Amino acid sequence: MTEPAPQDNAVTASASQKAAGGRPKVGVFVCHCGSNIAGVVDCAKVRQDAEKFGDVVVAKENKYTCSDLGQEEIIKAIKENGVERVVVAACSPRLHEPTFRKCIQQAGLNPYLLHMVNIREQCSWVHAHEKDKATEKATQLIGMGVSKAAKLEPLEAREVPVEPVSLVIGGGVAGIQAALDLGNMGFKVYLVESQPSIGGKMAMLDKTFPTGDCAICILAPKMVELSRHPNITLLSYSEVEEVKGYIGNYDVKVRRKARFVHEDKCVGCGVCVDACPVKVDNEFDLGFGKRKAIYVPFPQAVPLKYTIDKEHCLHFKSGKCLLCAKACTNKAIDHTMQDEVVKLKVGTIIVATGFETYVPKKGGVYKYWEFENVITGLELERLLNASGPTGGRLVRPSDGKPPKDIAFIQCVGSRNRKIDRNYCSRVCCMYAIKNAQIIMEHEPETEISVYYNDIRAFGKGFEELYHRVREEYGVEFIRGRPAKLTQDPETKKITIRAEETLLNRITERDFDLVVLSVGLIPSEGSKQIGKTLSLTLSPDGFFQEAHPKLRPVDTALDGVYVAGCAQGPKDIPDSVAQAKAAASSAAAPMFARKVTIEPLTATVDEELCVGCGLCSELCPYGAPELVPGEKGGSKARIIEALCHGCGTCAASCPQKAISPKQFTDDQIFSEIQAALCAADKKSNGRKKAEAGAG
Repeated sequence: MTEPAPQDNAVTASASQKAAGGRPKVGVFVCHCGSNIAGVVDCAKVRQDAEKFGDVVVAKENKYTCSDLGQEEIIKAIKENGVERVVVAACSPRLHEPTFRKCIQQAGLNPYLLHMVNIREQCSWVHAHEKDKATEKATQLIGMGVSKAAKLEPLEAREVPVEPVSLVIGGGVAGIQAALDLGNMGFKVYLVESQPSIGGKMAMLDKTFPTGDCAICILAPKMVELSRHPNITLLSYSEVEEVKGYIGNYDVKVRRKARFVHEDKCVGCGVCVDACPVKVDNEFDLGFGKRKAIYVPFPQAVPLKYTIDKEHCLHFKSGKCLLCAKACTNKAIDHTMQDEVVKLKVGTIIVATGFETYVPKKGGVYKYWEFENVITGLELERLLNASGPTGGRLVRPSDGKPPKDIAFIQCVGSRNRKIDRNYCSRVCCMYAIKNAQIIMEHEPETEISVYYNDIRAFGKGFEELYHRVREEYGVEFIRGRPAKLTQDPETKKITIRAEETLLNRITERDFDLVVLSVGLIPSEGSKQIGKTLSLTLSPDGFFQEAHPKLRPVDTALDGVYVAGCAQGPKDIPDSVAQAKAAASSAAAPMFARKVTIEPLTATVDEELCVGCGLCSELCPYGAPELVPGEKGGSKARIIEALCHGCGTCAASCPQKAISPKQFTDDQIFSEIQAALCAADKKSNGRKKAEAGAG
């Protein structure tokens, strides 16, 4: 469809008349944004009023200023009218400021001589039923913008080199995919995983939906490929302790925790395990199985190197028992090993720290801690898994017998304002349906009921799976939320009391096993990495992306990207897709070997600075640092590559020694003065009208 030609209603004032006194000539461009702005704001009137502002030599309106035609109109106006500063009244600068910077640069202007006035989000969208007031406010906002634009100074962006090395934090499926993609592009990659093996939560699953593929059968080849990749260094059983620097030049400290087993000597034979006398609950099997004090998490672990659990090892408790060391023929076991700190230099970072599953609170409605036969969805996965503690045989934890009646309860730890988990975890409905199908395939006589609020079966094949489980396997779906669970002390059967909304009645049903479809929550590793990197969290506790639509894998920290469930709940295909996107984003500056740094940073007046250090303490990005001053003492200095121009340092400086570029006191006061002048004119106009009426 051909876009309508822009409305050419501009009236160009005389340049000599408008720019008297050597002040810069300002051009104003008002965007209709279709009906987003023009449906509320009278753009023609706003443009006419803008023509009357001092310094304005041209004012135009356009249906879509960000379109090719709209940008051509700006370029043409700049060249024909000698415009030296540009004010675009449109949407949020977060969305299109880079677009208009490039536009005016094509016309020969410095790209930072642009000021955007937001008359969409801050005007038309919030005053939809007050058209006259919205129009008046838009005019006032533009007047303020013109005042500031006249005081803008040209800035020059600078380039910094980028180290062609990437760090991936987290060894789940997202981290593995991101590392492989970067490694295949030819970049050096360090993958840091806090656990003894990579694989994450996906390694714990039985089947994947909707295809029914074995989870570890899909994952294990990628794990092995990563461990053997010439460009990837795997640092398992390690944690990122410190990150300093900026995009292209991050200095990272990684603590490699002592395994008490030399990886280069261990061949994974397992002789040490046979010799170890200690048995403890296996975390990988969520307590249903046992492991030794020296162990690998699961048979397909990568690296297949043993780790000694210091907390339970008899040698660390009593100073005795070296049976594992005596049994090891390769002399790989060393109880004197110490942690090692590794220093890395990387250009980009991908955070893929995954998720945890919600743990129901003690004394809650679902009696997870009180009743043995109430388990979580992930615990069910381990019981169904062929390599799990029961060899894939589903049994009741209380007596080891196969359950005949099973209930799934949905939305446990999700969509619940009482526990501050307002979001949907996206995967719970489908993993319950998947597991119901697996159970029915193995034990067709089992009776399965699913208590739900809404079934959310988004994505390819999921709706079909839902209907197949209902129609072919006879799984009963009960719309209603359980209110109370009780247990028969002898049989250990669970009675669920619930209001079934479709039947409009309260029912009580007995089950051998109850499975809680628990939601996804941010991992503990995410919290720690968030503090280390100073990353912003969204209200749900996951990492906040830079823009939900246009920059879904970027963060507020340049050169740091997020992937997988670290950014929010998602299934395996979406985690892999986001990992590939993060890898591509991280690769772009490394391919270029340089990156352009935004010049909208803070500056320090050394004459005023007393070196108190308050700015360096408060800055969320670590941009200010204290350095020796030319005349002695300490002075603050801004690391431009780290500075985001947020103004925290300027607002906190007791000496007023710090000023953000393009947000100086003079520029801000000019906007305030314009706003006050507009208010005075409005007040005087009202008084004259009242006097005339009298």
